[in-house]
Amino acid sequence: MTTPRTDTRTIFPHVRSLRLAAVAALSALLLAGCGQSDADRKPQAARPAEDTQQDFGDFEVHYNAIRTDQLSPDIARAYGIERSANRVLLNVAMLAKSADGTTRPLDGAVAASAHNLNGQLKSLAMRRVQEGQAVYFIGEVGISGEEILVFSIDLEPASGGGRRTVQFKREFFAD
Repeated sequence: MTTPRTDTRTIFPHVRSLRLAAVAALSALLLAGCGQSDADRKPQAARPAEDTQQDFGDFEVHYNAIRTDQLSPDIARAYGIERSANRVLLNVAMLAKSADGTTRPLDGAVAASAHNLNGQLKSLAMRRVQEGQAVYFIGEVGISGEEILVFSIDLEPASGGGRRTVQFKREFFAD
């Protein structure tokens, strides 16, 4: 036995008009939230990557931080660095600037620390490395999972001029 089918349009004729009104209102809200028309919009410039150097007039500092598993096994072994997705290597080099625009390695003292966005301080024991004329400083720090680290580097060139500080941040993902 089949039951007779009732057409809901005859029982609730206002439902369809309510649906259309709701769709029209939602469309109006979405369009109002869009702001400027396409003709008025200017393309957004890409955000530049974080700096990897800073100029201090008579010298400049170059710095970078990478996960240690990105190092080749030979390089890691040569410098006694543990390769891991949960470790980060900070590399810092100072260069003295000459009047003619050339640079040469500059020795000095480098200390560094890092903290994550939760404020947890992570110490880095920086060590001096010299290869021929090149002088740079490296240190390692552990990370857990996805972390943004803010590095603070204190520099004191052997040539004098006082202590300087550089700060930068990097985001790391431990696979």
